[in-house]
Amino acid sequence: MRNFDFSPLYRSAIGFDRLAHLINEAQRAEATPSYPPYNIELVNEDQYRISMAVAGFDRSEIEIETERDVLKIVGRKAKPETQGTFLHRGIASRDFEHSFRLADHVKVVGARLDNGLLNIELQREIPEAHKPRRILIDGEPLRTVNNVAAPDQLQAA
Repeated sequence: MRNFDFSPLYRSAIGFDRLAHLINEAQRAEATPSYPPYNIELVNEDQYRISMAVAGFDRSEIEIETERDVLKIVGRKAKPETQGTFLHRGIASRDFEHSFRLADHVKVVGARLDNGLLNIELQREIPEAHKPRRILIDGEPLRTVNNVAAPDQLQAA
């Protein structure tokens, strides 16, 4: 495992220590098992989907929660009252826990369990205050309507 030196970044950028921490965390996570298997899909520019293969798990055995910028998925398999005799056991039914770090403004908007796949839908929702806006030089404060400068102010620009 290789550690990166982020000191050049710290000389010219402020607030990126969180990014360095995330990269180091991701390096450590590579060694952890990835059961159950999952996909992370970019549905469109601001929509994502996590699909996790949870065959054999019931809705009541899966918990999904978010706290701050972390999505946590936990599966706790209920212990059967009687254990059968298996000649081959290829379907895993062990407990699991996965955590995903969410970027700023990414929210979970829904989850569904369908044919053994848990699909979690995520959406990036950027607040109006963080969207780009045009600033006039030596002009009046800019009024915006749907993030577009009012027509009278565009002529002055």
